Amino acid sequence: MSTISLDLANRIIEAVLRRAAEIDCRPISVIVVEPGCKVKAFQKEDGSSMVRFEMAFGKAYAALALGRSSKLVRIRAEERPIFMRYLMSATAEQIFPEGGGLQIRDRDGAVIGAVGVTGDTEDRDEELAAHGIHSAGLKTDADFEGLGRNAGLG
Repeated sequence: MSTISLDLANRIIEAVLRRAAEIDCRPISVIVVEPGCKVKAFQKEDGSSMVRFEMAFGKAYAALALGRSSKLVRIRAEERPIFMRYLMSATAEQIFPEGGGLQIRDRDGAVIGAVGVTGDTEDRDEELAAHGIHSAGLKTDADFEGLGRNAGLG
């Protein structure tokens, strides 16, 4: 299994922070993790609140653990609360079902990591995550929808 490089992880983070400043977001925190949810890189803007690392990590963890965006994980939690309560318990509460976590795929569709963004609204966090991934020349799950390559999102 391939994994995201430190250079690409830093490029994602830099693009997220740059875009967040352009659209006047609240202070943002961004994490990039490898498969297995091992931290590759993390940055937290000045003014970010105390538990932003944990929140960003939880979003990336959710994306990897369930093979879908953390926003879709939140929707699943609303639809099937008992199922999600079990998954959250089984993962020692590491899943944070809130938008802003996306899997990172290489050009061929292989998952090479995930990004978690936190600090603004759920939709903005998710938008920033996708922007960072695309800015690094990589893909999100949405880039493969309808192509039969998105097995984890059904």
